[in-house]
Amino acid sequence: MKKHIGNYRWTICALLFFATTINYLDRQVLSLLHPTLEEEFGWTKTDYANITATFQFAYALSMLFAGRFIDRLGTKKGFTWAIIIWSIGAIIHAYAVEMGTFTTTVLGVIGISGLSVSVVGFIIARMVLGFGESANFPAAIKTTAEYFPKRERSLATGIFNSGANIGAVLAPLSVPWIASHWGWQATFMIVGGVGFLWLIFWWIFYDEPKDQKRLSATELEYILSDDEPQEIVQEVLPETPKVPWYKLLSFKQTWAFVIGKFLTDGVWWFFLFWLPSFLKDQYGMTGTDIMFPLVVLYSMTMIGSVGGGAFPMYFINKGYSPYDGRMRAMFIIALIPLVVLLSQPFGHYSFWVPVILIGIGTSAHQAWSANIFTTVSDMFPKYTVASVIGIGGMAGGMGGVVMSKLGGYLFDKYDALESIQTGYTIMFTICAVSYLVAWLIMKSLVPKMKLVKI
Repeated sequence: MKKHIGNYRWTICALLFFATTINYLDRQVLSLLHPTLEEEFGWTKTDYANITATFQFAYALSMLFAGRFIDRLGTKKGFTWAIIIWSIGAIIHAYAVEMGTFTTTVLGVIGISGLSVSVVGFIIARMVLGFGESANFPAAIKTTAEYFPKRERSLATGIFNSGANIGAVLAPLSVPWIASHWGWQATFMIVGGVGFLWLIFWWIFYDEPKDQKRLSATELEYILSDDEPQEIVQEVLPETPKVPWYKLLSFKQTWAFVIGKFLTDGVWWFFLFWLPSFLKDQYGMTGTDIMFPLVVLYSMTMIGSVGGGAFPMYFINKGYSPYDGRMRAMFIIALIPLVVLLSQPFGHYSFWVPVILIGIGTSAHQAWSANIFTTVSDMFPKYTVASVIGIGGMAGGMGGVVMSKLGGYLFDKYDALESIQTGYTIMFTICAVSYLVAWLIMKSLVPKMKLVKI
């Protein structure tokens, strides 16, 4: 008779899901308010690109240290500090004008002038938000490695990663409505305050598995059932080994993850921050008009996140190693975003054409994301997972900076030529092919499953 394992690990997964939901809800408020703020403050596309790129740069740089921070401080305390900082960062967007006024005044005293008060203020708020949000995924992936055996990690990652989609769905449902009733400042304050509620549940329900009283001995045994030898050795060491970055960067496995993130994360960032502007620029849609299309689009991405996380299990159950099964699944996933190439050629029929096709592409991104994260926990010992995720996250954030700056440049250039749709065509083409290029590079670096020995 099959013994009951227990399901407490899925409670922890639910906590990660809601943290990721809040994470994406907070970062998407600005993109939904961009058309309104653009008119109120007279921003160019480059101004907005600079604001979003600042967030991505702060996020990317902080990711390099966030993983190390989580590894050393511990998941519980590290996650706590992260969500406090990013919630404060989300709230202070409401005071962007005041912060910008003070900062530009100070800079004026030392001879730096001509800066936009609103742009400077939003840049400061985005930097704080990016700094705090950078720790979400290193902490979540580390928690998944703690609470799930390898065979379930991509599914658990897909589930908590689908919180990004829920956040992306909730944002267009709530942000335009709140802004229309109470103003854009109140929107940032209300949405930003939600993170503090999550902290209460985190402190009640999370502890390391070995200290978790709600976890049965059977479930703990199941969680630890496929630990690798180097992870078992870790248990008898007096303290967690500290692996320097240069050592981690000496492995091809690290570079496969880093390059995969750099080439694909920027695609998700681009769609997250620029879709409301796209609907305004090409279809004249603003305010609550964009609510339903964006809800449909991001609802589609939930299928990719959960389904993509489970997809490799088909190959793993056929006898493939976790890594080989995952890479086979990721190749198929990498082909799906190519449908985005059809968005502009057929977009004149209806705005629903690009919305549906981009929805398919972003759904594939979430499937890709669930699996690329898990390649790290497949091949690295647990005590290095958050650090490697941090390095890759930094690369992904820098990819986002490149995509934002490139988008802002192209949109201003072709808008001046009265052909802004050409700018979107170029960006959509880059988005469509990025995954296949990333897969080819990753596969060439790590052709077969190989555990990292540190």
